[in-house]
Amino acid sequence: MIDRPKTFDEFLGQEQVKKLLKVAVESAKRRGEPLDHVLFYGPPGTGKTTLSHIIANEMGAEIKVVAAPTIERKGDLLGLLMSLNEGDVLFIDEIHRLNRAVEETLYSAMEDFRVDVVSGSSRSTAVTLEIPPFTLIGATTRLNLLTPPLRSRFGLICRLELYTVEEMVKVAEAVSRKLELKVDPEGLELIARCGRGTPRILIQVMKRIRDYAVVHNWKVVDREKAERVLNELGIDSFGLDRLDRKILETIAEKFKGGPVGLNTLATVLKEDVDTIENVHEPYLIEMGFLIRTPRGRKITERGLEAIGKTSQPLLF
Repeated sequence: MIDRPKTFDEFLGQEQVKKLLKVAVESAKRRGEPLDHVLFYGPPGTGKTTLSHIIANEMGAEIKVVAAPTIERKGDLLGLLMSLNEGDVLFIDEIHRLNRAVEETLYSAMEDFRVDVVSGSSRSTAVTLEIPPFTLIGATTRLNLLTPPLRSRFGLICRLELYTVEEMVKVAEAVSRKLELKVDPEGLELIARCGRGTPRILIQVMKRIRDYAVVHNWKVVDREKAERVLNELGIDSFGLDRLDRKILETIAEKFKGGPVGLNTLATVLKEDVDTIENVHEPYLIEMGFLIRTPRGRKITERGLEAIGKTSQPLLF
């Protein structure tokens, strides 16, 4: 198991977000107040949860972690809020999936650190419960699904980007040290390029490479050995996995390059819509292999080249 970074300095990448958070955290500490509520959004695996733990650590606070779908009723949220101590961090993952009634209860807790509870058989008695000042950190891959009232209550809204190749190389170097895995520079660069701009995926790939290194007694992993493992994992030199290529091939072959609607594409592929849209599309679009249009998804010339179909005519 690889330990998460505990400080901003240990965390690699997302430099602009770190600069903003460092200033905000230092200001809150000097004022002796909790940090403003924070919303992280961006592709999966780019550091939302890790940064939330770092914020809590830098603030000297405890953090409670919960996934939004598990907060089914107002009572569930109230129990969480009443368990907090002053200055604590409440991290809600997939915050766009909050139940609307629960979300509305959260408004007064975020703004005024209190919740009004209606009780009594006639539901006519209102009791105001005070909540210790706290910091809510929300994480989402779907900013567009957050309601405007909830989004507006976050003082810090931070977009996390896919990592550049240079940043991924630095992450790969750090991970290789933690895994006690020796990889030469060419091998590191190849692995970094195949990490899809996502540290979480890079770590998973490097763990599999370590497995091969241990089993085959490799002292150093060079580019050739890295390619061997990546091929067996179904990952090509562009970082595309089997489903990535299947998406591009389906658009190119069955729909003559597109456009094709997301639901239609998911039906043909027999895959979940959210998986295609949130896991695979961000990287395909970032790499310039796929574009979204009002009429649906289209494969680009670069995407055709990636799957070896350079002569395919497109219906643009």
